[in-house]
Amino acid sequence: MKKNLLKMLLGAALVMGLAACGGGDDKGGDTAQAGDAEKVYSQKCSSCHGGDLKGGMGPALTAVGASKSKDEIAAIIKDGTNGGMPAGLITGDDLDKVADWLASKK
Repeated sequence: MKKNLLKMLLGAALVMGLAACGGGDDKGGDTAQAGDAEKVYSQKCSSCHGGDLKGGMGPALTAVGASKSKDEIAAIIKDGTNGGMPAGLITGDDLDKVADWLASKK
């Protein structure tokens, strides 16, 4: 019984987190121009990882580049994780820019 309740609560938190993590369609509009990874992060990631990269619902990213390469970070953003990070929140050039920016955080 406790496991089912825990699963239900985690599922509800995940659904609420997905709604807060940016979602929506990404047809250019008001996302980033060249080199503006911080703006994309602010729009798509900060609700879970914090505006200051110190974490929240998601893990802290203040030094993510010390343990993960740009390619590893890009793969996590693209594919998501089993721990609750949804796949595909950022795509295309914005994905590359954010992965590069986060990889510089050491």
